[in-house]
Amino acid sequence: MNIAWWVQRWKELHPEKAAILFEGSTITYHELHLRANRVSCWLQSLGIEKGDRVAVMMRNCPEFIDLYLACARLGAIFVPINFRLTGPELKYILGNAQPRLFVFGKAYRQSVNELKLRDQRPAMLLACLGAEEPRGNILGFDRETRKFDGKKPFLTKSLAPADPEEPHVIMYTSGTTGSPKGAVLSYRKTLFNCLNADLFFKLHFDDIMLIILPLFHSGGLFIQASPILYKGGTMIIHPRFDAVRAYLDIKRYSATKFLGVPTIYRALLEKNLPVEKDVSSLRVSAIGGEKVTPELQTSCRKAGFPVRQIMGQTETSILFWASEEDSIKKPGTVGRPVFHSEVILMDDNGRAVKAGDVGEIAVRGSIMMKEYWQDPARTEETIRNGWLHTGDLARMDEEGYFFLVDRVKNMYISGGENVYPVEVEGVLKTHEAVKDAVVVGVPDDEWGERGKAFVVLKKGANATCQSLLSHCEKQLARYKWPGEIVFCEEFPRTALGKVKKMLIDS
Repeated sequence: MNIAWWVQRWKELHPEKAAILFEGSTITYHELHLRANRVSCWLQSLGIEKGDRVAVMMRNCPEFIDLYLACARLGAIFVPINFRLTGPELKYILGNAQPRLFVFGKAYRQSVNELKLRDQRPAMLLACLGAEEPRGNILGFDRETRKFDGKKPFLTKSLAPADPEEPHVIMYTSGTTGSPKGAVLSYRKTLFNCLNADLFFKLHFDDIMLIILPLFHSGGLFIQASPILYKGGTMIIHPRFDAVRAYLDIKRYSATKFLGVPTIYRALLEKNLPVEKDVSSLRVSAIGGEKVTPELQTSCRKAGFPVRQIMGQTETSILFWASEEDSIKKPGTVGRPVFHSEVILMDDNGRAVKAGDVGEIAVRGSIMMKEYWQDPARTEETIRNGWLHTGDLARMDEEGYFFLVDRVKNMYISGGENVYPVEVEGVLKTHEAVKDAVVVGVPDDEWGERGKAFVVLKKGANATCQSLLSHCEKQLARYKWPGEIVFCEEFPRTALGKVKKMLIDS
């Protein structure tokens, strides 16, 4: 089950096959194997052993994959970190994970220096990608790893399949509803997630996957990069999203598979992009990361993207999928559960609900995380009686298709009635002047809780609180109307464009 073993096998079978295309250069499977060896030797020279954490914070690049593979070879636990985090957020994660080594991109050296990590205990080694010379206590990643060109790791037996339950990656959640949690993901989970992605994407040895999503996120690392390495395909890595460059590389390399969030697709659909929009080589174009409207899917299909929807979370990776036909037949569905999983909807008492009723999505099986790192309380809250409770509310129809309703923690009760903010947000967004809307429940002396709406207007558009309430009156029961409306210029968001609701009211 060790992912590094997959690369070694493809090196033996097809050594000259392209594994990575990056910034005009090609890295073959033979070269990727040697690069992983080199970084493995460097890690061993630093005393990194099985179970040690290695934190990595950098933009998408081949070195990210090198470190990912090297950690797997040694049994070290890979900890990818969002490079967009603020200083306090980064310090929280490093304090929680307590890595032996932290490797970061040159662009973030100043931010790292300001954290004064040299004073942290237990001590943490620091290395900077792109820095040739060491500075203070920070090693130069490029220079140090080159010392081990052509070398092999000391413990070649570490390439044998690991115990499937051993920790492979600690991936921190985006923290939209609280402080980030470190989901401990095993080798078993990585393998079965790759098997699910293989089925969803209909992966083939000749596939070329364009990766724009950040590799520190489940979508980039576990739904795209890892399955491609499992299948022996090729990945095109972009360090950041650029719509024009995406179109150019899809055509240049005849990319066959792609995954993006709605924000990315909306940018790709912009009318005035100075580029030929030829996506005829794509065989699967996946969309996920947040709720996808039928209107957006229709626009994508008209533009030539063969879209199929996925839905998941850090703790499970892919959880649901919907084919192109499913999305047309069942507008608004996130599809049906992935092949390697068991999924049901539960009520508050842990009992399965019948078709048509709202329940919390619960999952068990080989795709679920082991635990939250050093957080037994939140682990026990999330994994109960063997079921991982996702916190997402949904309905299932008679044919087994799931429809998201809202997050459990987002739902509020007003006058004894359940209100799902996503429903109210959806109505507000249909107003001609509204660009985006977020609704949260706030305490209310009379009703227990009431809705508070935050609205971003389209550029040049005007609307009043009364005009928005009049719009709600036509489509929502009165108890669902927001009791207060606040106009905002923009919303705080995560790296994947999800709104950070916990920061909205502040």
